[in-house]
Amino acid sequence: MSLMDRWTNGEREAPEPLEGNVVATTVTGTLIWLVLFLVQLPFYSWFADNGHTWWLWTCAVGAALGCVGIWYVKARDKAIKRAQED
Repeated sequence: MSLMDRWTNGEREAPEPLEGNVVATTVTGTLIWLVLFLVQLPFYSWFADNGHTWWLWTCAVGAALGCVGIWYVKARDKAIKRAQED
């Protein structure tokens, strides 16, 4: 019996998922994207001259999606707390 068979045939149960502070993690990631965007912004002309403006826009989109993520994880936490109260 291979090691993979031991994990997939029901001999072992999967561990519980780790739950950390997802709001803080999402906020931190969003802030990192935002800082990266702001640090690169003064050098826009260099990025444009060298065909690397996508670096700036990647950071901007990362920050924007992070804002959506913050809204989502806050709503998720509220829903989890409401469900636990019931």
